[in-house]
Amino acid sequence: MSAEPDGPQDRLRRFATIWSRAVFPVTSTSLTRPEFERQLLPLAARLSEALRERTFHAEAGRAVGAALVSAHCTDPEALSRTLDCVDAYLVLYCGGDGPHEDLRARSARLQHAMAAGFAQALRERTLAEQEAIAQAALQAQGVVAQALHASEARFRALFEGAAIGIGIADLNGTILEVNDALLRMFGGSEQGMRARNVQEWTHAEDAPTVWRLYEELVRGEREHYHVEKAFYRPDGTVLWTNLTVSLLRDADGNPQYQLAMMEDTTERRLLNLRLRYEATHDALTGLPNRTLFFERLEKALNAGEGQRFGLCYLDLDGFKTINDSLGHAAGDRLLVEVADRLQSCATAPGEMVARLGGDEFVALTCGPDASREVDELAARIMNVLLAPVRIEGRELTVRGSIGVVEGPAGGERSPAEVLRSADITMYRAKSAGGNRFELADPEADARAITRHGLTTALPTALDRGEFFIEYQPLVNLGDGSVRGAEALVRWLHPQHGVLGPDRFIPLAEHTGLIVPLGRWVLEQSVRQAREWRERYDESAAGPLRINVNLSPCQLTHPRLVQDTVEILQAAGVTPDALCLEVTESALIGADDDLLKPLRRLAEMGVDIALDDFGTGYSNLANLRRLPVSVLKLDRSFTQSMQQFPADPVDQKIVEGIVSLAHSLDLAVTVEGVETGAQAEQLRILGCDTAQGWYYARPGPPDRLHELALVDATG
Repeated sequence: MSAEPDGPQDRLRRFATIWSRAVFPVTSTSLTRPEFERQLLPLAARLSEALRERTFHAEAGRAVGAALVSAHCTDPEALSRTLDCVDAYLVLYCGGDGPHEDLRARSARLQHAMAAGFAQALRERTLAEQEAIAQAALQAQGVVAQALHASEARFRALFEGAAIGIGIADLNGTILEVNDALLRMFGGSEQGMRARNVQEWTHAEDAPTVWRLYEELVRGEREHYHVEKAFYRPDGTVLWTNLTVSLLRDADGNPQYQLAMMEDTTERRLLNLRLRYEATHDALTGLPNRTLFFERLEKALNAGEGQRFGLCYLDLDGFKTINDSLGHAAGDRLLVEVADRLQSCATAPGEMVARLGGDEFVALTCGPDASREVDELAARIMNVLLAPVRIEGRELTVRGSIGVVEGPAGGERSPAEVLRSADITMYRAKSAGGNRFELADPEADARAITRHGLTTALPTALDRGEFFIEYQPLVNLGDGSVRGAEALVRWLHPQHGVLGPDRFIPLAEHTGLIVPLGRWVLEQSVRQAREWRERYDESAAGPLRINVNLSPCQLTHPRLVQDTVEILQAAGVTPDALCLEVTESALIGADDDLLKPLRRLAEMGVDIALDDFGTGYSNLANLRRLPVSVLKLDRSFTQSMQQFPADPVDQKIVEGIVSLAHSLDLAVTVEGVETGAQAEQLRILGCDTAQGWYYARPGPPDRLHELALVDATG
């Protein structure tokens, strides 16, 4: 029996148990550990909800951090253990089924928010203590006039025993008194502290308002002020504090002293900085991550007039092969090396390099000359990738494709739109062979976005009935009779109108939709062939046949033969009613396993046509081993025959192909016939059938029936 929790509530309670066991030893509470666990359970539930909400809200993390202070978890170790527990177990027990990387990123942001809420609550608690001390100090000063000895003892006890640093100075800034807590914070001696003047304690990161508030206080224009301030210790290190300075007045209300109270926030600040760094930097390479990059990009896009930005989007070529062959550890080492090289390219002001994820990196440059600098940056990146990377005793060649986008700041484009344009451009560089960079082209972006939209719409277009089929006649060159038709699928897109197969068939191949789409085309075409055979008098010229294109993806599908047989049987037609067209390029170098389905279909009586013959540079001797009965000659061989006389070289080529085909008992069909002279010359050369605009453009099935009737009646 499994000991693991079963349901969400069980996993939530398990997380709360682990959390309470980690934090309870460093918590100042009178509760038992099980009671403390029950106190943490609603906080764990709130973290779980924030982790899985559609929109991230940092308020939940801040509220949980503040609740820890209310639960007396004020020791810094309690916060550290809490964050370690959330980092290790929150996604594991409360993440559900969401994407792991997104949940980890959200967990890191929750930790940052918890630390901020903890710090805020602890500061408010400390301020309350400081206010009590200040009131006590003021009260003690007032009592001096009435009972000097008693008030002095009370004030001294409070002054020396306070956990926060306290110092008293006159209105000129001369330090008069400091308590032990303040001495420990600065790490100096009391004599050394008293030798200092308040106005000497400047720091490079002081806000401009710090010393303005100080001047207003010593002039009696304000009673107190509160700021975050850094101080230099005697050893040169930096002390960060929450500083509250109050004005002490004498019995007549005149300004007399200034009282400073300091809370040491150095460790808390370092923790926040660490959490911020981890949330904005890639754990593997140390580069800025997507979050920080988008912050910088948005800032660059919103820069003032006259400023420009330039962006390089890099994707490594063939990185998946390295991961698959050498393992992910080797791939990670390669990414680290690439990151180091890219970092060396971005050294000028306004330049940065970030890792978006996987093997994708971006480089950003800003400034008036960004249009020139981004080209130089892309060239530097390509140059640093030239040297091989040595991993596990192997020298790996690193190649990359870069998309470059540049433009003026202050435009209407969002960071997401700029990055999408760079991504599209990068893939254009990759499609051109890789190891190069390309500049963004708005028209190319628009085409790519359109292609993406079509790809997204494809899966539902078939269900919505947006596809239809047009038919182009196949004509016997000997007697001019219609022998059949080729089925050509079209897409009636709601926005783009009628789209030809060249617009969506490659996308269907890429997405795998070509298999169900191809089966639908085959079903519709075979049914149409049955209707033609029922309506057309076979005695006139023989039965009509339907030609259907078969994609390479369909050719390798395991159900090709079974689907074809089922479709023919369902339509009630014999196999000789169907001709499947396969492009020559799909069969170049085909092995017996690939040809086996075609051979089975050919043995059943289905004709197989070798489409676009002459464009694949195949060995003519291969024709003997291919189960084809028809060669469809590509139109590039017959274009010159549209005029009379034809190019004699093309005539000789066509004549040779026809002679070879006939010697192998193959029929020859010619595509793209557009003139009568072309048709006549092809007839003389011995071609069997033809199709093209000379006879008819692709159209509805009734049009083919009309042509067939005309031919049958003369």
